[in-house]
Amino acid sequence: MLKRRDGENETENQAENETENETENEMMTKRFSRRKFGQLLGAAAGTAALPGGAALAQAQSASASSAGEASGSTARKFPQGFLWGSATASYQVEGAVHEDGRGPSIWDTFSHTPGKTHNGDTGDVADDHYHRYKEDIGLMRELGLTTYRFSIAWSRIFPEGMGARNPKGFDFYDRMLDTLLEAKTAPYCTLYHWDLPQTLQDKGGWQNRDTAKAFAEYAGVVAEHLSDRVKHFMTVNELRSYVDAGYRNGVHAPGLKLDRKDLAQVAHYAVLGHGLAVEAIRAHAKPGTKVGFADNPQAATPVIETPEHIAASERAMREENAMFGTVIFEGKYTDAYLKKLGADAPKFTAEELKTISAPLDFLGLNVYTGDFVRADESSPVGYATVKRPASSPHMYSDWLFVAPEALYWAPKIVAKIWKVKEMYITENGCSSADVLTPDGHVYDSDRIMYLRNYMTQLHRAVSEGVPVKGYFLWSLLDNYEWADGYLKRFGITYVDFETQKRTPKLSSAYYREVIRRNGLA
Repeated sequence: MLKRRDGENETENQAENETENETENEMMTKRFSRRKFGQLLGAAAGTAALPGGAALAQAQSASASSAGEASGSTARKFPQGFLWGSATASYQVEGAVHEDGRGPSIWDTFSHTPGKTHNGDTGDVADDHYHRYKEDIGLMRELGLTTYRFSIAWSRIFPEGMGARNPKGFDFYDRMLDTLLEAKTAPYCTLYHWDLPQTLQDKGGWQNRDTAKAFAEYAGVVAEHLSDRVKHFMTVNELRSYVDAGYRNGVHAPGLKLDRKDLAQVAHYAVLGHGLAVEAIRAHAKPGTKVGFADNPQAATPVIETPEHIAASERAMREENAMFGTVIFEGKYTDAYLKKLGADAPKFTAEELKTISAPLDFLGLNVYTGDFVRADESSPVGYATVKRPASSPHMYSDWLFVAPEALYWAPKIVAKIWKVKEMYITENGCSSADVLTPDGHVYDSDRIMYLRNYMTQLHRAVSEGVPVKGYFLWSLLDNYEWADGYLKRFGITYVDFETQKRTPKLSSAYYREVIRRNGLA
């Protein structure tokens, strides 16, 4: 059940606060409590959510921006040419699951299995982006986006996962890309965002080494077809998510719960698939095409910024991501990882490790939360992850703990330990209990709070020379949020899933202002 938004009664609250302010002025010399001080601040902040919504917010932000620009301050700016984008994924937004020869994916199967998703929700229609992409690109244009990250539905290109291609498979992406380029928005393409063709799952999915080879075939075909317009390809999105959620705890498709040994082998075949796809893209893409992947590392963050805790976080980044990012960038599994698994360690060859660690042009980082780390000399790895107190703040999704420092430390540590020279924040955003008010607005001030705090930490990193070249907000639209169905909204555009009406939220006005300034807002 969605929570009620605090902004719904702002007008009444403001009137009450104005009365209290008069009383406080009379008593100022006698008593000024912290509680009253907080109420005064709340009254000032509350004016941003008065009726008028996005238009009022834009007017206020424009006024504040003019004042800041008049002072000549550039301290809050991002570098010239910094890219501002948004991100989506095929199964979460496209719909049209039975159109133009698309084959079923594991998410079609999983979501139609009773009890697997909230309210039995499926991505059959989702945001109907397949038919409404022009409207959605119009939203991007209004925001001022300079780039857009999307993913290809593998089973639109190869309905059986491999073999015969679907002649109509590329038609949608061709139309969408042409419209996107007309809007002067650069496309960044993800090849695998979790929607494995069901026919490949029937043959073992990522438990079968042949899936990695099938993925490479698909990647090469897509790169050959699209690289005249797409110059940045990401092989996979969040290896950890689809391996752990899909094969360890079974909360995502295909819904399996493997033992430790089989899970480790799945992780190995997943990174092997990435490596083989890199080779295929290099072989088939047009010259100048860049290749990377979108990772969601365990974002080790020093609990206190002292040398010992920072060093511990650097060790944690390697060890906690040993089966994904570390093996990709270093070409080997860490000794601690292999020792911990013992006889359950994955089977691999030196040639596979060479393929997995093929050089990359860039790295995408998906950062939503972080894990605080402290130095621990008693630990064999020299660090310990700090257990979160029960009072730790989180957004509407109970896993999304607020840790803005992660957007500083994740790219900073990655750049140092793996010598990455080009990075993008390929996902960052949050869920909110969004409510469309009677006046037709969504006052998602909590999302603005989240974004502002995280962007401040990103600005800190970029200002220190960390090579982050762009930021993709998740997400442009409320969409199908996997096992949570349509319960948790991550978009800066409210979508009425019954009518498909799009309504930009207050956070959309905030992001537009960030883009306009190329700086914090």
